[in-house]
This record gives sequence, structure tokens and C-alpha cells, in this order.
Amino acid sequence: MDNENNNFIDVETNEIQQVNKSIFNDDVISIKRRKKKKAFSNIALALLIAIIGGLFGSGITYLVLKNSQILNNTNRKYVAPIFTEDTSAGTLSVTDAFNKVAPAVVIVSTKGLSNNGFIPQEVEGIGSGFIINEEGYILTNYHVIEGANEVKVTLSDGKEVNATVVNYDQAQDVAMIKVEPGTKVPAVAELGDSDEIYPGAQVIAIGTPLSKEFAQTLTQGIISAVNRSVPGQNGNNINLIQTDAAINPGNSGGPLVNSKGQVIGINSMKIGTQLGGTSVEGMGFAIPINEVKTKIDTLSKPIVNLGIQVREITSEMAKKYDLKEGLYVAGVEEFSPAEKGGVKVGDVVTKFDGKNIKTFDELKELKSAKNVGDTVKIGVIRDKKEVELSITLEEKK
Repeated sequence: MDNENNNFIDVETNEIQQVNKSIFNDDVISIKRRKKKKAFSNIALALLIAIIGGLFGSGITYLVLKNSQILNNTNRKYVAPIFTEDTSAGTLSVTDAFNKVAPAVVIVSTKGLSNNGFIPQEVEGIGSGFIINEEGYILTNYHVIEGANEVKVTLSDGKEVNATVVNYDQAQDVAMIKVEPGTKVPAVAELGDSDEIYPGAQVIAIGTPLSKEFAQTLTQGIISAVNRSVPGQNGNNINLIQTDAAINPGNSGGPLVNSKGQVIGINSMKIGTQLGGTSVEGMGFAIPINEVKTKIDTLSKPIVNLGIQVREITSEMAKKYDLKEGLYVAGVEEFSPAEKGGVKVGDVVTKFDGKNIKTFDELKELKSAKNVGDTVKIGVIRDKKEVELSITLEEKK
């Protein structure tokens, strides 16, 4: 019995142990699950705090770097400034800009005598121009009318009329011509502001390349550069606008037009054959209209003529040849105002209209302010003596 009891007890004890072990294992598993759940919550919370902290720290870092300009200067490629086309009121489509200006664009046809060879031959030329007022004054290039003894203008309505050269500025390659009196002009071009242009701005060129059959040709492009110093027809450097709009022979004198249908330049030349041994394309040039605006009043008046050929006497030449600084008279035209006023070869002109002069440009500027029929006093040095002469200005023929 005892053994049986003992065995019973052992079995009972074993069952009790098994039960207790099962209960213990359940408690352990429950505790472990709670610990895992708590650990997961702690990890999630830690990650959330880390993310928020990272974002906050990044924001602070960005602001610090931005303010210190480090961000802008580290590992960044240069980005060129962006120019946008003017979208203010008045901006036109290419078609509308063309239709606005084209009626004022004319064909300029010339005839003259060539100086090549022993026997002068008559040569014809063609260029473009544009009307600037109701009186029929037209701006073009000087090289278009240079040497011409006959000028005709074909208006946009197809009518051909005679024209005369009013005035010109050879150094700037600008000329003013005028249609015969009584001509009704079809339109007048609006002059813009060439100081407002910039590289990338859209422009169009209008003119008559090659022949009359190509009248009113429109080409489109952009401003490639401004303030280009380029040798002109006479070798002097002039300030020009560079464009990639096609400009061909015959386009000279025509308008370069902005997106508002305003003339901002006078098409002047193209570098398209050889430049330093390299053939180039897309390099056209135009005279900024602002540089012409200031001369319109002078260009609208007939050229006044003195009738003398002069040479500048510099300070070095004056010392070397014991002369006075001024303009040495190398020639006097027959029947000219200068001859009628008593000017002689060998005189040195030192004054014009009471003002001291030493250069041809100074004489030209003072003379251009005068009108045909004005009488001016000029001072000359003759035989080392000052002589004052009176000259009545006449129109240059």
C-alpha cells in the first residue's frame, strides 16, 4: 500500500508538476509577448522621433546653408539667367508685327557711274528703306545710295517714284532720302527703343534681298548680341546689333523689328563669306535706332556745302612745320561758297561761327547745325596772320 500510495503520490506530484510547468510556460509566453509588443512600440516610437528629428534637423541645416550661401556654391552647375519675352500689352505675333511695319518698307533703286576701268560705266544698285513720317522721309544705309546720281523708290503698293538724297552720315552708314513732293505714303514705321533689347529677344527683318522679285521678304531670328564693335564700310568701327535673322544683299537699309512691331535697328551688313578663313552664317548686323534718332533732325536737312578739302594739323605736325593747329585747306572747289568767300589753298581754318575748331568732326558738327542760306564767319591763319571771312552756305549738289 505504501508503495502504491507512494507511487500515487509520485504520479500525482508529477501531474501537479506538469500542470504547474504548463501554467509557468503559458505565463512565460505571455510575458514574452508583452515584452515583444512593448519593445516593438518602443522601436516604433524611437523611429518616429528619429524621423521627426531628422526632418527638423535637415530644415535647420538647409536654412543655415542657404543663408551662408554654401548650398548655392557647392556641387552646382552654372545656370545662365533666363530672359523671357515681353508679354505686356502690345506684343504681337510675327505675322502681326510684319503686317504693321511692311507697308512702310520700300525698295531703293539707284543708278550711278562705276570708277573701275578707263571708261566709266553705269551701274545699278538695290537696297531697302523705311518711311519715318508723312512727308515721305526714308531712312536707309549710306552705302545703298553712295555714288548714286539717280534714286527711285518703290512703295509697298507697287508705285515707283523719284527720290532725292537729303543728307547722310557716312561714318555711321546712315542716309536720309525723300520721295518727290505730292507723294502719298502708304504707311509710317514706328521707331522703338534699341536700349531695351537683349540677347534672345525675338526680331524680324524686312527688305528686298537680291532683286525686286523678292520685295517684302520676311526673315525671323533673335538678337544674338548687342553693342558689337564692327568695322563699317569706310573702315571705322561702329556700334551694331548682332542678329541671326537672315540679312542678304538688298536687305541693307531695311528695318529690324521687335515683337511690338517697332523698328529697333537699320539692317546694315552681313558677315557671310569669309571671316578669318572660315565660312560663317547667321551673323547679320543692324544699326541701333537710338543712335539714329538723335540725328534725324540733322539728316532731314539738306547738306550744307563749304566746298573745301581739308587735312587735320595735329599738335605734333604744328610743331614740326611751324603751323597753327586746325584744318589745313588742301583744295577749294570752283564756284563753291568757300571760293566765293575768299578761302585759299594753304589757309588753316581755326574758327567756325565764332567757335575754335581743330578737327574735321568739330567742323562737321558745327556745319550740320546750320541751314542752307546761313552766313557764317570763319577764322583762318594766312601767312601767320588771323583773317576773318564771311561765307554763305549753299546746298550740296
